Amino acid sequence: MTATLRPAAGHPPLIATDVLIAGGGPCGLMLANELGRRGIRCLLVDAKPGTAFNPQANATQARTMEHFRRLGFAHEIRALGLPADHPTDIAYFTRLAGHELARISLPTAAEAAVRVKTMTGSWSAAELPHRVSQKFVEQALRRHAQAWPSADVRYGWQLERFSDDGGSVSATVRPSEGGPAQEVAAKFLIGADGARSLVRQQLGIEWGGVSGIQREFMGGKMFAIYLRAPQFVDVLRHPKAWMYVAVNHERRAFMASVDGVSEYAFHAALRPGEDADDWTEADARRVFSEAVGADVPIEILSMGTWLAGHALVAQRFQKGRVFIAGDAAHLFTPTGGLGYNTAVEDAVNLGWKLASVIRGEAPLALLDSYEAERRPLAERNTGYARKFADSVGLFAAKPELEEASPRGDAERKLAGLHFDAHARLEFNIPGVTFGGRYDASPIIVGDGAVLPPDEPNAYTPTASPGGRPPHAWLDDERSLFDLFHAEWTLLALGPDVPPTEAFEAAARNLKMDLRVVRLAQPALRELYEAPLALIRPDQIVAWRGAAADDAASVLSRVTARSFAAAPHATPTPSTTISVDATGGNRA
Repeated sequence: MTATLRPAAGHPPLIATDVLIAGGGPCGLMLANELGRRGIRCLLVDAKPGTAFNPQANATQARTMEHFRRLGFAHEIRALGLPADHPTDIAYFTRLAGHELARISLPTAAEAAVRVKTMTGSWSAAELPHRVSQKFVEQALRRHAQAWPSADVRYGWQLERFSDDGGSVSATVRPSEGGPAQEVAAKFLIGADGARSLVRQQLGIEWGGVSGIQREFMGGKMFAIYLRAPQFVDVLRHPKAWMYVAVNHERRAFMASVDGVSEYAFHAALRPGEDADDWTEADARRVFSEAVGADVPIEILSMGTWLAGHALVAQRFQKGRVFIAGDAAHLFTPTGGLGYNTAVEDAVNLGWKLASVIRGEAPLALLDSYEAERRPLAERNTGYARKFADSVGLFAAKPELEEASPRGDAERKLAGLHFDAHARLEFNIPGVTFGGRYDASPIIVGDGAVLPPDEPNAYTPTASPGGRPPHAWLDDERSLFDLFHAEWTLLALGPDVPPTEAFEAAARNLKMDLRVVRLAQPALRELYEAPLALIRPDQIVAWRGAAADDAASVLSRVTARSFAAAPHATPTPSTTISVDATGGNRA
């Protein structure tokens, strides 16, 4: 837990912590869990009174589920949201109560837990995706974060100002509803404070990429309603789905089931000339009826607008001892569900590195690899999300689509072909989920292997350093990933394994927490194409090889010791930059 130090007379209390986290969404909460499990003191502040009320993101990708499994609570997440037997299909209609155009069927939560153990190729994984609203995920992440003794999670508190003083970060936090401020002394500050990030703005970091992309759908202002409609299923002419997409010339919209019973997250595109900022509940009911094609009673839980058409990545992810992550570092149009999942992996990547530096197991230079690894991934993922948005949003829905005529039949057939292909493009994405790589990272020891193509809908497992380790289910039905150590793992694979003592000795000398996992199955040796593979704490292959001769240099490289003295890795100059919540500088 954080320490509250006795202040000097007339000064507010001082909180001493290792990491100050601004923002209690999925990224900030995941980071608190990554640090908390390693005994690193962290203080998380978020101005909201609690976790999200609105559903927000709706899909947890398989890689994110694997990280939840690594932390021990994937089964809890899979039990949240939809009932275990609720369909997770994505279905396209003219109106939600009208003609069905296309549908992609995906496993229910109950089916996913069984089928994952028999799947191979692109979907060889420890976990499959799960359709669950972000609001439920945040509740679970918060519960686990608060259970760590070293994590202090404070909703209803906001960051007012911060200063990177070169060797530490000083900041002021205050209760959102008013009250005495508290000063914070931290070793690092992480801005996971969303799209309008105070931290990013005060660091002067600009966006790169594109924004304001206009499309008929998923490009421009959108109108959102969180609603309860228990009678919606009564007007459906087709089987239930998880996500319903309305495609017609009057009102494009999509709606995701939140609880599988009566709650839904509804989002409609605005037509030219519409301004929804002042819409009433009567307007919301009208728009909902236009998309459904029938009058269905609804209870409005919340409503508002948001802007689609972003593909933005911050030009920097770090300045000195201050980092940005999640929506503070990248903004997505939500096609593909990549924003929340990319944010979680930001936290996973940064968490072990912060802990290693704070515990004295790695030099400060290790933290330079966060931007080097995560910024290219954000650019890749925003590019995929933009491609998915173009595919669904640039389709022009003609009035004839709803005609009861041969011409209408022909238009619906064409639309069905388009959305059948689109659904597979956007929702069957093992390549996006598992194929992200850190090949240009300074702490990856590459082997020059020819890599499979980076494509959204196919994934070829490879143990070439820089990517996710190939997965396998063992003979005893355990996941290979379940055998990985919480920190560093050296896989020794096959019946004739070279000696590993050099790695073990080098790890002891470098104070690295490394465990050797020996698996004699020839199939695993074949899968990894090497008898030895070094797995990082975030379950990324850092090195592979046939012998341990260079163990000391390998471990020095992957922990940034070998280039700690390089000019780019020197500590931040002592020039003090202080910022406050109003945007002004403080002396």
